[in-house]
Amino acid sequence: QYSAKAYTIRAEARGKEMALTLDNKLSCSAEGSGRNVSRIIFHFGMSGRFQFTTEADVHKHAHLMFRTDETPAHVLSFVDVRRFGTWRPLTESDGEEWSAGRGPDPAFEYAAFRHNVLANLTSSVFNKPICEAMLNQEFFNGIGNYLRCEILFRAAIPPFSKARDVLQAVLAAEDDKPKKAKKSVSSSSSPDLLQLCHDLPHEVLAL
Repeated sequence: QYSAKAYTIRAEARGKEMALTLDNKLSCSAEGSGRNVSRIIFHFGMSGRFQFTTEADVHKHAHLMFRTDETPAHVLSFVDVRRFGTWRPLTESDGEEWSAGRGPDPAFEYAAFRHNVLANLTSSVFNKPICEAMLNQEFFNGIGNYLRCEILFRAAIPPFSKARDVLQAVLAAEDDKPKKAKKSVSSSSSPDLLQLCHDLPHEVLAL
């Protein structure tokens, strides 16, 4: 349970999850006594989203609400019509802030994401067609249906190609590059599949 007279909300995303940080720093003493910080991890499911409305216009499927201290009040609501979305408050005993079993975010942790995939090609996940493997969040955190379709289209990769064959070709091409070139993210006009996993989410964010 979070208790504070007033607090700010800060959001950050990783893959398919979002974290909200509630912080009453502005309403506690200059020495910081009474500071109360809490984080909530959200997974949006198929239809989850946030809406900011007046109190009179709150969606009937709003399941978690944060109200402003004004008249009339405005409300930030987590709305989920199909109810596949979830949220969980983090406690002091939580060692990991994000859900276990999710790999690095290809949009914001690209080097770690790329290494996680190419260093684990012996995993049974890559026995599957590439279109199935790309939905595995241990390796492709944040990649969903519409992104994988666009990525495979741009890379001109048949969706039912064996994932390991596709990615071993990426690894082989990487090994052929000079070591100096490996240290930076390529801006090639023909990005490989893993580079597209980084580029396309940024295109979406820029819309």
